[in-house]
Amino acid sequence: MVKIIKEELSFEESLKKKIEFICDFCNTTPKFINGSIRKIDKTNLTYIEPHRIIINDITFLAFNYSNEIFIENLSNNIKLSGVSRKVCK
Repeated sequence: MVKIIKEELSFEESLKKKIEFICDFCNTTPKFINGSIRKIDKTNLTYIEPHRIIINDITFLAFNYSNEIFIENLSNNIKLSGVSRKVCK
């Protein structure tokens, strides 16, 4: 039987403050959902689930210590500074 171990990751505080600053500027409120690490027991397989940030019904994905934010999926990435153009319409 395959056993999957899930460990929740905490949001990096500086990344969270940057997102909150952008949202304050755009007069919106973000919703933060922590990512996780999923490991398959007795193997070396690991998956890092990104943090999710929901702003104005748009889901952004983020990893700790990264300057890139992904929109909806991991193939659409932008710089963190470009989030304000997507949020402040």
